[in-house]
Amino acid sequence: MILASLARYYRRLAVETDEMGNPKVPPYGFSEEKIGWILVLDTEGRLKTAVPNLTADKKPQPKLMSVPRPEKRTSGIKPNFLWDKTAYALGVEANKNKAEAKEKPFTTAEKTFDAFKQYHLNLLQNSDDEGLQALCRFLQNWQPENFATENLPAEMLDANIAFSLEKPTALIHKREAAQGLWAGCLKSDEALEGLCLISGDTAPIARLHPAIKGVFGGQSSGGSIISFNKEAFASFGKEQGANAPVSEQSAFAYTTALNYLLRSENNHCLTIGDASTVFWAEADDNATAQAAEGFFAQVFTPPDDEQESAKVFNVLEQMGKGRPLQEIAPELSANTRFYILGLAPNAARISVRFWLDTTFGQLAENLAQHWQDLALEPCAWKTPPSIWRLLLQTAVLGKSENISLVLAGEMTHAVICGTPYPLSLLSQLITRIRADGDVNSLRVAMMKAVLERRFRKGFIEEGVPMSLNNENPNRAYLLGRLFAVLERIQYQALGELNAGIADRYYGSASAVPFSVFPRLLSGAKHHLSRLRKDKAGMAVNLDKDLGEIIAKLPETFPRHLSIDEQGRFAIGYYHQKQSYFAKKETAETIEN
Repeated sequence: MILASLARYYRRLAVETDEMGNPKVPPYGFSEEKIGWILVLDTEGRLKTAVPNLTADKKPQPKLMSVPRPEKRTSGIKPNFLWDKTAYALGVEANKNKAEAKEKPFTTAEKTFDAFKQYHLNLLQNSDDEGLQALCRFLQNWQPENFATENLPAEMLDANIAFSLEKPTALIHKREAAQGLWAGCLKSDEALEGLCLISGDTAPIARLHPAIKGVFGGQSSGGSIISFNKEAFASFGKEQGANAPVSEQSAFAYTTALNYLLRSENNHCLTIGDASTVFWAEADDNATAQAAEGFFAQVFTPPDDEQESAKVFNVLEQMGKGRPLQEIAPELSANTRFYILGLAPNAARISVRFWLDTTFGQLAENLAQHWQDLALEPCAWKTPPSIWRLLLQTAVLGKSENISLVLAGEMTHAVICGTPYPLSLLSQLITRIRADGDVNSLRVAMMKAVLERRFRKGFIEEGVPMSLNNENPNRAYLLGRLFAVLERIQYQALGELNAGIADRYYGSASAVPFSVFPRLLSGAKHHLSRLRKDKAGMAVNLDKDLGEIIAKLPETFPRHLSIDEQGRFAIGYYHQKQSYFAKKETAETIEN
């Protein structure tokens, strides 16, 4: 199902063009590779010039170019057709010895050059095409030592190079004769025919599938989803790809589509934890599919512009209130098929971490539910946070490199699929609060989301209030409120302290209330008596809050609170504390 969906996506891309009017994906037998330099030849095969083929960025990178697909070099020497890295095309590579590199920047690679030369002379010598004959003459006359005598730049070493005739734009591999010759090379007499698992047609079966490049943490040479390189993986005497028969054309289609999705500039790939997550849509028309893909991308990487970001999340907010998607955003169709694929490297192979095949309507409902579960009063954000911004709250010092990759993957899966959030998210948040004492709105919102979803899924018996609930009888929630009142009493009586009760006792109060609260209540009596002298009205109100909460608690404080209860403690603490700020803001507004 995964490969069939990717093959269909390739067919969609094949009829689309980019901003420059070029096809988004190359035709069968071709591949988009990074070509750093173009060697311009004259008709006699003499080298006229070497032209860099780089982007205009601050750090220039080789541009992608559609070229005949590369060989899979798992072992041995295998030249590419009409392009290759300098070790093959020119017989030189960068000197690996750093001490010698300044005086002698390159070393010769005669074996690879000889293979490249012989391969092309065998294929091209009978051609009448002017460009192919020019390349033949070049290869016949070129010696690796010519790299120095031609004053070619050291930056070219180890880069991929292509050839052109007379001018840089007249690429030899794009000539009609070259493409016709390459089409003949693609028809392998050795390929066995069989029933393709993707298309259902009888066709030549791919022995090796093209490499998939761009997976986070994977090898630069790429990896494979389907490969068999040991006898233990084979069955019924079959070899390589014959064990999972996929036709050469279908193998090309699904790998080309996947390579397109994995390139960051195409905005179809998210790095979530240690997995590269790609997504694409399938609809009756391209515009509807692109609208769904664009919306999903903006949810996970919100636009910097606050108004644009608000538009996206307004759709989810309205869906959460029960309005149909078609009414809120007519350009989005609930029936659009949506696919999400998570990939992670495993040596030379690529493992599938997760796969979601759903409708866009269901996916949008899951996303809307995520922000409903996070909803908190007062609101925890000015602009809705991305998942990565939420995960930063679990990291030591708030640094992205300290985010647990496993937790990132599990949380994203829960958001996308609507499943319960991982319990490790709750424990991580509690651990961070104990370490740095920061009970901020985003952390509390995530705790509330974990507990609220567990309640809705039937794992726990009691939900969590979105805002301060004076009638909530849950002991952990009440203890959190009580701790906030005690902190407020201390603050009003003594002002700002270097280390207040929240700094000193929050961790133990939320985990083992029995050992802390009696002492805190005893200290609160002294603070209230002092407060009555200076702020009698304030003392009365805080004493009333204290009494109301204690009246709802059992006679003895619990000896310990579970992880779930520690989450409720934090929520109760946050709600009660924020209620005092709200009262202060209201009072200031009335005075003004």
